[in-house]
Amino acid sequence: MGILSKKATCNTHGQDSSYFLGWEEYEKNPYDEIKNQDGIIQMGLAENQLSFDLIESWLAKNPDAANFQREGRSIFRELALFQDYHGLPSFKNAMADFMSENRGNRVSFDPNKLVLTAGATPANETLMFCLADRGDAFLLPTPYYPGFDRDLKWRTEAEIVPIQCTSANGFRITKSALEEAYEQAQKLNLKVKGVLITNPSNPLGTTTTRTELNHLLDFISRKKIHLISDEIYSGTVFASPGFISVMEVLKDRKLENTDVFNRVHIVYSLSKDLGLPGFRVGVIYSNDDIVVSAATKMSSFGLISSQTQYLLSALLSDKNFTKNYLEENQIRLKNRHKKLVSGLEAVGIDCLKSNAGLFCWVDMRHLLKSNTFEAEIELWKKIVYEVKLNISPGSSCHCNEPGWFRVCFANMSEDTLKVALDRLKEFVDGPSSTTRSQSEHLRLKNLRKMKVSNWVFRLSFHDREPEQR
Repeated sequence: MGILSKKATCNTHGQDSSYFLGWEEYEKNPYDEIKNQDGIIQMGLAENQLSFDLIESWLAKNPDAANFQREGRSIFRELALFQDYHGLPSFKNAMADFMSENRGNRVSFDPNKLVLTAGATPANETLMFCLADRGDAFLLPTPYYPGFDRDLKWRTEAEIVPIQCTSANGFRITKSALEEAYEQAQKLNLKVKGVLITNPSNPLGTTTTRTELNHLLDFISRKKIHLISDEIYSGTVFASPGFISVMEVLKDRKLENTDVFNRVHIVYSLSKDLGLPGFRVGVIYSNDDIVVSAATKMSSFGLISSQTQYLLSALLSDKNFTKNYLEENQIRLKNRHKKLVSGLEAVGIDCLKSNAGLFCWVDMRHLLKSNTFEAEIELWKKIVYEVKLNISPGSSCHCNEPGWFRVCFANMSEDTLKVALDRLKEFVDGPSSTTRSQSEHLRLKNLRKMKVSNWVFRLSFHDREPEQR
């Protein structure tokens, strides 16, 4: 008998994914503009460091909030004492207002329906615990954030069934793809409890269209299942079309207070829009009172500190600041996105057209030796170990077409981005590219226009034992 639990010794965390392995290599040899110019540049981390100066300026002008004071008097002791897991009312009110502002005030949020969590990761996991039992499944459109294999499945023992989206239509969600995923789950004897999307998409950097949202609402209505909309990138939309929250579509279709309305849940955090992942601030918003009650009880395992809530309630309540921040941050993201896209185009690499997020979905299919995931991983290893850029291969995002990569652009200085692009140019223009035969080059170029078919369904790949892979 083992001395440790099965959970402690199992191999289902997903840490062996290339997504996480790239991080490990970066941590062994991190690039520094002065101290380690030959190190690995981190382009696999979706952090927003472009607008820290705006927040730092606000902190300097608001010492009471930063020093835990109210009208010049310390409230340290008040904040240091126990707070129940419902959270500070002032913070929940400010968060609800900020979420509405982020959506153009086209919808409003009731702070009583907010559940506070220590980031979006526990928010998504908590919803899994509330909505699914062991062995139940959620459908996720591909490609999707690699961390979901851990966040949604590891402790809950729920399953993920991919909704296969392709480059043929820009990886948009279709009615047929939804039905095919549902049928696949049934073949695997899995009970489908819902669909989870990220809007804007991670890793695509695109906003979900109203047509897609209508397809999703019709689908969950027919199947009588849930929809989770992870909207943590809602404030990063820097170009048209604008962001449309699922709450807005529910309102427009006059579905408030219906059964469907109660089966739609939103996840949000301040990690991406404000660039504060270290503050560990996330929320669940649900129209179902039972879900709110259960999630609130579960939130006691991952609370936001009272000090953090106090500070951010003051910041988010400053409407002049939030308005200016959102506008300026989007301008900076747009400019940085343009620099990455134009830099890649200069070396013959295209990106999926995107309008949001902290990353681009980059098409390197023409650089593959063959149209296989093995070739994708081979290319990825060269980029990590030789070019010394950590980017995320599409296979780690469960993309069904080899050769796509997620490349982040907002977690570094402009100078570092230039170094990264120079390295990539040297790699693309180097000996390995010139030695390709003309016929092979043409063949690979043509592959970019082909739709990849007969992709083998890989449910829970990282959960399988090595001999099963």
